[in-house]
Amino acid sequence: MTTPVTITGLEDAKALVGTHLGHTEYVAIDQARVDDFADATGDHQWIHVDPVRAADGPFGGTIAHGYLTLSMTPFFLPKLVRFSGFGLAVNYGCERVRFPAPVPVGAALRCGATYDAVKEVPGGIQSEITLTFEVEGQEKPGCVAAIVLRHYQRGQGA
Repeated sequence: MTTPVTITGLEDAKALVGTHLGHTEYVAIDQARVDDFADATGDHQWIHVDPVRAADGPFGGTIAHGYLTLSMTPFFLPKLVRFSGFGLAVNYGCERVRFPAPVPVGAALRCGATYDAVKEVPGGIQSEITLTFEVEGQEKPGCVAAIVLRHYQRGQGA
C-alpha cells in the first residue's frame, strides 16, 4: 500500500506536479454497496440491482453504477494524498469523467492518482488530480476522472 503524500501548502503542491501518487489497496465491490447506492440515488436499473436478470445481460451479472465508482473518490483519495494545515476543503468539480469498462459486482477496485496541476487561488490552492479506478484483472479501468479540489487556509473560503 502507498503511504499518502502530505501537502501543506503551495510549494509542496508545486513539487508534486506530474507525479504519480501510487495506488490504493483493492476493495471489493459487493451487491450490498451497489444496492445501497441505488437506494440513495433512485437508480434501480436492472443491470445494477437484479442479479438474476443481469446474469443473462451483456456483462453476465450485475455491475456497479459508474457514478458509484466515481463516488469512491473520498474513500480512496486520502489513502494517496492528504492536505494538512488547511481550514476548508471543497470538491470544485470534474474536468472530465469517463467510464471505459464496467465494474462487475464482486470485482476488486483500486485507485491510482496523478497530481496534474496546482494554482494559487484567493485564500488557498486549487489542485487538479487524475484518478484511475482500476478493476483487478481487467485491462481497461472502470473510471478515469480529472478532479478539481480547492483547499483554503483557515479563515478563508470561496
